[in-house]
Amino acid sequence: MAEKIAYELALKGNIIVSGLANGIDSYAHIGALKAKGKTIAVLPKSLDKIYPLCNRKLAIEILKHNGTLISEYNFFDKIDKNNFCYRNRIISGISKSVIIVEARKNSGTMVTVNFALDQGKDIYVVPGNIDNINYEGSNELIKDGAQIFEYNML
Repeated sequence: MAEKIAYELALKGNIIVSGLANGIDSYAHIGALKAKGKTIAVLPKSLDKIYPLCNRKLAIEILKHNGTLISEYNFFDKIDKNNFCYRNRIISGISKSVIIVEARKNSGTMVTVNFALDQGKDIYVVPGNIDNINYEGSNELIKDGAQIFEYNML
């Protein structure tokens, strides 16, 4: 779903921003690249070593297709678990709105949502299966008043 949404949004000229994490983030960047659109990956570490390593090829593809890699860290800085939260602050900060495809209740995605709310951003959520813990946070956001993302919004 992340790839499909990013693809459609990128086709319409939207810039796709995500964190290059393995999974949903990867698919969002891939969708933007398939649409020949722009994508920005915000990294939790400096640019001297792509994290996670499994997305190194994806980072190279982003750069080859006029995308951008952003990091607030200096070369050779050590990675700290808090870097991920700080990265999410930047993701929401440079985004017009935030679309949540899947979120556990206590996840980095929920951290991004909190930053986005503090920054006055619109939050859209793809509803998920109520039996799947990967959607507990997503479904809670809907219950709390977040806008449901629907395909006709593309």
